[in-house]
Amino acid sequence: MAAGDGEPVLQLKSVCVVGAGMAGLAAARELRREGHAVTVMEQSSDVGGQWLYDPRTDVVDPLGAVEPVRVPSSIYACLRLTSPREVMGFSDFQFLPREGAGRDLRRYPGHRELHCYLRNFCDAFGLMDAVKLDTRVLRVAPVAMSMSTTTRRWAVRSVRRLSGTDDDDDAGKDEEVFDAVVVATGNYAQRMLPSDIQGMGEWRRRQLHSHSYRTPVPFHDEAVVVVGCGASGKDIALDLGRVAREVHLAASSEAEAATPAMSRMLANHGDVLRLHPRVRQLHTDGQVEFTDGSSVMADTVIYCTGYAYSFPFLDTGGAVTVSDDGYVVGPLFEHVFPPSLAPTLSFVGVPRKVLIPWFFEVQARWVAQVLSGRRTLPSEDQMLRSVEEQLRAREAAGVARKHTHNIASVEPRDMYEFGEKYCDFTPTEEWKKELILSSNASMDDDVETFRDRAADDSEKVRKGVQGWLGGLVAQAQEETAVKTEDSQAHEARQAPGLTNRDQWAHGFRFVTEPELMG
Repeated sequence: MAAGDGEPVLQLKSVCVVGAGMAGLAAARELRREGHAVTVMEQSSDVGGQWLYDPRTDVVDPLGAVEPVRVPSSIYACLRLTSPREVMGFSDFQFLPREGAGRDLRRYPGHRELHCYLRNFCDAFGLMDAVKLDTRVLRVAPVAMSMSTTTRRWAVRSVRRLSGTDDDDDAGKDEEVFDAVVVATGNYAQRMLPSDIQGMGEWRRRQLHSHSYRTPVPFHDEAVVVVGCGASGKDIALDLGRVAREVHLAASSEAEAATPAMSRMLANHGDVLRLHPRVRQLHTDGQVEFTDGSSVMADTVIYCTGYAYSFPFLDTGGAVTVSDDGYVVGPLFEHVFPPSLAPTLSFVGVPRKVLIPWFFEVQARWVAQVLSGRRTLPSEDQMLRSVEEQLRAREAAGVARKHTHNIASVEPRDMYEFGEKYCDFTPTEEWKKELILSSNASMDDDVETFRDRAADDSEKVRKGVQGWLGGLVAQAQEETAVKTEDSQAHEARQAPGLTNRDQWAHGFRFVTEPELMG
């Protein structure tokens, strides 16, 4: 709702955004649009968050038992998007194909292409001057003298990181005070490990989490057990299959194993790839025992077991906690505002399995408008009651607590209606919704080939893609308009071309060069 009759008098605030990944950049852009003064703190040497490939790994702690994570990125070299680029753009800055050295024109490009896109987004909206790179946030806490909900401010303590290393520069510590803080650190950094496998602590052979996997080279001629058959588990198993002697996939459930995609993988790579049930125990002699009693001798175990929410810098006196083995952040009203600390503390990017960056953009706009007074929140009691009612409703529907922040696969309508409900955001086009569903179905059928098969789009999707591609010229012109005269000339030379546009509109032009390796 609007804050009063007619146009509200906006309250412009100083806001710290923690993280310059996709969620943080969405927050920075929307906060600036609303007129707020924004500072973004990013611990890496560039923007992009998880999409900034880092060939380094945490060699001291490959399992990830220690916080905070020293190497933030979890991207492995062979990673490609599992959603088509048409549905992965900001609402007014689409993820259009661009000609140019190092660019990836495929419908499902590699990770480097998405990082390039995020850099283009920063340039187009002039966000880089708000970003402090190589800056790790150590503590975010309310200022003691301003604890009321109307005047609460936040002290943010940070330290400069020595560029290119995992070390902090103790001389570069700083503390600043802001009117508000937006936490946008993502949810793919702090590793989650299984708690039901015996012998992990005693096993002396190599163990690592997928967070520390980059390429298959170190595993040449090894027998490797991959724990977990999710997207990363299947990706890494197939990648390892190129060099490993044996790859053993341990499924966490029958549903995870009994899919058409898994059947095809086993049929295509039966000489190297084997499927097993859950791991029961690691034996000191190198045996990995599964729950059906079978076992294999292994050189390495890789845990593709997901990530826990973690905010080690956040000091709220217990007002915001991470519970249920790292699956739940709460309480959060609509996954964004902690009721007792709203609106000056908020989260963008907590939900999983949502349409990105669109959903982050919606959350960010809502936060920006609430902070300015353009919109208001319910009372603290009402927000708490809403959180509790939603949890009870999900529990009654049989939804496990670990899916608390999973929106799209549990309540897809809520995801699409979120923007209309809270900030009059432009709804997602119907052709994009259809494309998401068809892409997911193709991936479930054959995870190896779905990205590179000729597009089998419906007439609705084909027309939508044609209109989407028509934005190439308009987007190039809009980017050019926000730059200086000198940079305009440079941008004109780099503007996306329309070569092969007809091929794109009728099913995309798939390049045959080797995949980008970061």
